Amino acid sequence: MTFTTLISTGELESMLGDPSLVLLDARFSLDDEAWGTAAYGEAHIPGALRADLSAHLSGPVIDGVTGRRPFPDPEVFAAQLSAWGIDSSVQVVVYDADRGLMAAARVWVMLRWLGHDAVAVLDGGLTAWLAEDRPMTDEAGQSSPRTFIPQVRDSLLASVDEVDAARVEPTCRVFDSRSADGYHGLGKYYDPVKGHIAGAGLAERTEVLADDGRFLPPDELKVHFDSLTAGQPADQVIFYCGSGVTAAENLLAMAHAGLGDARMYVGSWSEWILDPARPVEL
Repeated sequence: MTFTTLISTGELESMLGDPSLVLLDARFSLDDEAWGTAAYGEAHIPGALRADLSAHLSGPVIDGVTGRRPFPDPEVFAAQLSAWGIDSSVQVVVYDADRGLMAAARVWVMLRWLGHDAVAVLDGGLTAWLAEDRPMTDEAGQSSPRTFIPQVRDSLLASVDEVDAARVEPTCRVFDSRSADGYHGLGKYYDPVKGHIAGAGLAERTEVLADDGRFLPPDELKVHFDSLTAGQPADQVIFYCGSGVTAAENLLAMAHAGLGDARMYVGSWSEWILDPARPVEL
């Protein structure tokens, strides 16, 4: 069985030890970038490898050009996937700490960007896993390198120019995935300019989750997104956030609802504000 959006805790536990499974621990904190690796060293799901947002999932920042978390070069990321033992035959599962989904959904987008559909996020994250008293270990996961051949799908991403055009195009929708506070320039900011992209709507990413931190059922997700997009096709919908990480949660939820592939603006707010000519709103 192939998992392409979400996987339950029970389904994952039944697969542990399967040589066709590569499990990635993507825990990360913006406030303490070393936390995820330290937490992995203390305990993680057996067999998991460490996937660090800064070290493995981001490319070099170019001052004045890129946002805070650009994607790495496709060949560079393909080499990392190969080192993790991922090729076209492998089922990838990635997990995060809890309902925050700081980087797990970004891994899901990145794998699909390079043409790998057999990738799923652990529903409920490590919080759900621990609540059910499932196994943990402090032994580092081991990988058997394979050769990953990327088949880049640039159609899953949106450039800054495409976002600029889409935000005023009636047949497209651009959504900010941050909280309402972030959208309106309130709360904690990691960037020097506050507000949101002019013309963008608000699609707070936490609204795709139930109270227990698991994703809402597909039928409820469909109602949620239809209320936002007015039925626009997924490929005409673009999500962004602060630096191109948590917006991925909306893409994952939309796909899990059976609505297809939305697009992600990886540069996000941190790239948009680099040019003062780009309009912003509060």
